[in-house]
Amino acid sequence: MFRLPRRVLTGPLVLLLVTFAAIFSGTTDASAELRLCNKTPVQVGIAIGYRNNEEWVSEGWWNLDAESCQVVVDGPLPSRYYYLYALDYEEGGAWGGTAFMCTSDKEFTIQGTNNCVARGYERRGFVEVDTGDRLSWTVQLTERPKAGIGGQ
Repeated sequence: MFRLPRRVLTGPLVLLLVTFAAIFSGTTDASAELRLCNKTPVQVGIAIGYRNNEEWVSEGWWNLDAESCQVVVDGPLPSRYYYLYALDYEEGGAWGGTAFMCTSDKEFTIQGTNNCVARGYERRGFVEVDTGDRLSWTVQLTERPKAGIGGQ
């Protein structure tokens, strides 16, 4: 289970912890995929990064409504590592990490991770997800439970 900070603007910048849980799903070809699930009460935007045969690629945006899931890679996963970045559209926060890739404000597929700003893109930190040797993987974006209501 991954725990990442989500930055939320409410007057001053406040850091909240969230849980970014990756849970593998079935491994049959019929269900082979990378699926993202938004278990938060708000709509989020998702960008992914991965290495194809030749270079790094980043793609976005998938708009996930609250309490919904969407397949972003259909079929058996060609890569072991995927990188994710999520934006909270309603509160302005973001879930990210330390693997930097290029993004754009509009729908994008960007080849390469170098010189993002010089090429007219934004540079954002993505979180790494190791899918192991699984054909399918599900990532769940969730808020961390509040203390005292059963959860870690």
